[in-house]
Amino acid sequence: MKIRVGFGFDVHPLVENRDFILGGIKVEHSKGALGHSDADTLIHAICDALLGAANLGDIGKHFPDTSAEFKNIDSKILLSRTVELIRDNGYSISNIDTTVCLQKPKIKPFIPQMTETLAAVMNIPVEDISIKATTTEKLGFVGREEGISAYAVVLLTK
Repeated sequence: MKIRVGFGFDVHPLVENRDFILGGIKVEHSKGALGHSDADTLIHAICDALLGAANLGDIGKHFPDTSAEFKNIDSKILLSRTVELIRDNGYSISNIDTTVCLQKPKIKPFIPQMTETLAAVMNIPVEDISIKATTTEKLGFVGREEGISAYAVVLLTK
């Protein structure tokens, strides 16, 4: 059995008058992440980690932000396509560990729904997905509530 580790990172600015989509669900907040797609920072980090572990490039290679096809696309679709790519290359997901860096809103109450949503999209057990949240203690762009970042680490087996 071959084991591969992948790391993903994503960041988006937060702006007024935009839905805040995170982990495949809508979270009520006065701001939302800005991006070409729905700007789901957590899913984008997971996609990059999966693609990296399988040595398939990154999210921009497969779903470029210059393509009209991906304008305002639901990131769950990107995640589903990413999982299909890694499975087509003989890999399966062992586990995913993530951290979301966000000053506000507090996302702890939404983590179970995010985990269930992501598990359903990837067709893996909820026990194989960890979502953690942290602030930056009001430091930097996250602390000033100007943006969100997310990190993901995955373990794939072949």
